[in-house]
Amino acid sequence: MKILDWYILKRYLFTFLMMLLLFIPIGITVDLAEKVGKILENKAPFGEVTAYYVDFTVYFANLLFPLFLFLSVIWFTSKLANNTEIVAFLSSGVSFSRFLRPYLIGATLVASFALVLGMYLAPIASQGFNEFKYKYLKKNKQVQETRDVYQQINDNDFIYVSNFIPRNKVGTKFTYEHFEGNELKYKIFADNIRYIEEDSTYRLSTYLKRTINEDGSETVETEHSKTMDFPFEIEDLTPVEYAAETKSYGELLRFIEAEKRKGSKNIGRYEVVKLKKWSLPVSIYILTIIAVAVSSVKRRGGMGVNLAFGIAIAMIYVFFDKIFGVMAEQSNFPAVIAVWFPNVIFGILAIYLLQNAKR
Repeated sequence: MKILDWYILKRYLFTFLMMLLLFIPIGITVDLAEKVGKILENKAPFGEVTAYYVDFTVYFANLLFPLFLFLSVIWFTSKLANNTEIVAFLSSGVSFSRFLRPYLIGATLVASFALVLGMYLAPIASQGFNEFKYKYLKKNKQVQETRDVYQQINDNDFIYVSNFIPRNKVGTKFTYEHFEGNELKYKIFADNIRYIEEDSTYRLSTYLKRTINEDGSETVETEHSKTMDFPFEIEDLTPVEYAAETKSYGELLRFIEAEKRKGSKNIGRYEVVKLKKWSLPVSIYILTIIAVAVSSVKRRGGMGVNLAFGIAIAMIYVFFDKIFGVMAEQSNFPAVIAVWFPNVIFGILAIYLLQNAKR
């Protein structure tokens, strides 16, 4: 690698690292100032608070990776432009495409790390981050679907619970239906269902089972209380709303397939989480190209103009990302469009700005 490549690549990675080290402590300080009252009120142990902020760091670094990188590239490239270093590079016969190469190498390194972080490390941090949040900071907030829960367990079995209490692992007005083909074979009713952790079974109160015989007649079985095994886990009955964020990529694929079989209403949310694991590394390339194209020209007003323009672009990018993400989560809007639309729009902008910068 030539001197130019090393020079720009070191500046690229060093400035990005400094940006992370600058903004993450600020983020922690702001978050702590906002939540310290609830942390003290709910007597959260110091060890759990420390673990929460470690997870907080990874969780938000993963979300904001492209934006931190975008601002850092604008910062140091603007300094190069103001010092007329870029003019010197290009005047020596280096083409703009050749000048861009170390930026793309740096983007590849950061995107590779972001991919590994999103696939495997961020889900672990998300688990701890969300568990602490709902345990100490949002104690009364509902994080699971608890009313009129209807799930398809597998190809043949369906369950319904009128009301589910996750804390006690108790459901009311429970119904279990077993089909073979399109024919209902039996149906179980119970006023209450309770999960027994000691032996991983379920206890039904006011149990009633209707079995459809081959001749079309019915057999009715009743018991005051009955303990049974069922082919589902209590956690699978109503997954927490952040369940997809806490799973590695392979686990997430299996989880989404299982939820599709159950007819879950949250598939859009889960698909957004899956697709963002791929779109985020791609956005690093797009935002790097935009940042170089915007800040490689020396402007009247200096670095401040480039930073202002960069912050405006970053805000628009976040706006598009959030709006379309919410649309996919709360409607039938296709998740693939919601996730990739900002990258497509900003990819076109990157090509346009790059062509102008080359001129």
